[in-house]
Amino acid sequence: MSQAATDREKSAKRASDALPDETLIGWLRDMLLIREFENRTMQAYQQAKIGGFCHVYTGQEACAVGTIACIEPYDPIVTAYRDHGHALARGMSPEACMAEMFGKITGCAKGKGGSMHMFDRPNELYGGHGIVGAQTPLGAGLAFASRYYWEVMEQGPKKVCLCYLGDGAVDQGAFHESLNLVAVHSIPVIYIIENNGYSMGTAIHRHTANHANLHRRGETYGIKSVFIDGFDVRDVYDAFKPLVDECRDLQRPGFVDLKTYRYHGHSMSDPQKYRSKEEVDRWKAKDPIARMAAYLMDERGCLSEEEWGTMEDEIKERVKAAMVFADQSPAPEAATELASDVYAYPIKNLSPIETYRHGLKNPLL
Repeated sequence: MSQAATDREKSAKRASDALPDETLIGWLRDMLLIREFENRTMQAYQQAKIGGFCHVYTGQEACAVGTIACIEPYDPIVTAYRDHGHALARGMSPEACMAEMFGKITGCAKGKGGSMHMFDRPNELYGGHGIVGAQTPLGAGLAFASRYYWEVMEQGPKKVCLCYLGDGAVDQGAFHESLNLVAVHSIPVIYIIENNGYSMGTAIHRHTANHANLHRRGETYGIKSVFIDGFDVRDVYDAFKPLVDECRDLQRPGFVDLKTYRYHGHSMSDPQKYRSKEEVDRWKAKDPIARMAAYLMDERGCLSEEEWGTMEDEIKERVKAAMVFADQSPAPEAATELASDVYAYPIKNLSPIETYRHGLKNPLL
């Protein structure tokens, strides 16, 4: 460790203060990538290049970036259908993510999943799931497998699984069954409620009892539960990292009420008549990207206006290139892909998903 890094660690008032400048600038870059990607996603949807449902992550960037920064590359992740941000934060290329939404063979799921089903096995991302709450027992299963391999098979390191869901899913029966199981069997999964205040178009106070204290849901099952302000990526990291470390070390579950807000509708077809422009503007004033950029430039002094502008330009070009890649990529051929990836043991003429990495053919396999 360099002397500068040692001095920084000694003077740190919070965990993120001790991190190198490059790490925090990387968080800003990741959040900006998600924001620009979603801007382009909305544009492509309006041009009818993306079909079906499409849920953008704009406004919630600090949630995915801050939580994923706390885990290891080998820790599994599973999420709901608002999943582009998690995929990019986890390391999926913008090209594979955009191509998937375009329904192209170069997409992360070969164009068969679309917007709601991002899947990236090399980066331990196991979906994107369209059924509300359906990913919660899967999160328990992924965490159970991880603990089984470490404890029984004596293979691999201790792992913790992150399972994301929206506030609208907390009342689903499958979620409560999952909470009970992980508590009884001490399964290392952390359920992260990305609480953006709305279940589709229904405000949380109209559909969830004791909505101001969602963390109590986890406490009811004896699970370590915390509330985290999701509008500042540093706050997310500082509050979430200790929970991750504890759950990993003790191989126990966790529960997080992560307060956030989406700037756009539930999906691209949402007219948003259930909330006012004044409400949206009020939450936009807490924009996580603007707050992080201001901190790095004004307080930390590790980012200049010129560097910030260059970063914005580079990311715009990167996402623009991903759009071109997706647009020019071929669609899956029905003759070869209609029944592929259906069977556990592929037969002649079927192309197993194992030969793909981020949707692109892996020359090493």
